[in-house]
Amino acid sequence: MSDVLSTMRASAEPRQAPLSPSFAARSVDQAGSRGGPRANSAADCVFAVLRRAIIEGHIAPGSKLSEPALAAEHAVSRAPLREAIGRLEALGLVERRARVGARVVALSGTGLIELYEIREPLEGTAARLAAERMSDAARAELSTLIEHHEQEVERENGQAYFQQEGDLDFHYRIVQGSGNGRLIRILCDDLYHLMRMYRCQFGMKSHRARDALKEHALVVEAIVARDGELAEWLMRRHVRASRQGVERQLAAKRSGPPAPQRFNPHEERP
Repeated sequence: MSDVLSTMRASAEPRQAPLSPSFAARSVDQAGSRGGPRANSAADCVFAVLRRAIIEGHIAPGSKLSEPALAAEHAVSRAPLREAIGRLEALGLVERRARVGARVVALSGTGLIELYEIREPLEGTAARLAAERMSDAARAELSTLIEHHEQEVERENGQAYFQQEGDLDFHYRIVQGSGNGRLIRILCDDLYHLMRMYRCQFGMKSHRARDALKEHALVVEAIVARDGELAEWLMRRHVRASRQGVERQLAAKRSGPPAPQRFNPHEERP
């Protein structure tokens, strides 16, 4: 399975080099701008930089997080750095091991499929609740978001469907629209960033891009129509189809291309 995922990661063009100064500076600026004026603490800024780097593959899965190196790279003391790493651990992006320290989680096909299995019923419920509870303004914004995504997919010739983080993410917006605090914590805090990590590193390039976009549009139509039952069914079907696509991709990578036949001059011809 690990060989399969390594191949998938290579095909998705991950970036596993150490963070460049320009990348770190840009991420810190964005961390400050998302929360308004640059009032974020050092821990907040380092947390945002490392979270993005891990999700996008700039820090490779399984990599050890060296506190001295990271503290020097980001010009912070150990205290805010440890706080940031602790928050990354809470998101499931980092794990601590005895006598090893903090490491970025290793991705696996089994882990990815398990995430899809969890998401299917939970996001179905979120879609139903969003159809029942979203305001008219929120429904209009969701429709506008899908129109924006359609333009993005066309720019990629239907070969990629990458959504930005937070309110620009279709799934995130619907979960928030459910108005259910526990669902929001599970899907937007506990699972969201780990799922984005898988998406960024394995799923940015996909032949399902246009199909996924159409499925998203159908879910939005049901939510706009306030049809909770249909929205739930469509969302569950969408997540299930995505999981099945990933399973087929994993199976294809495991089997690999057929071995070339070698010419044997001693073989008898029919």
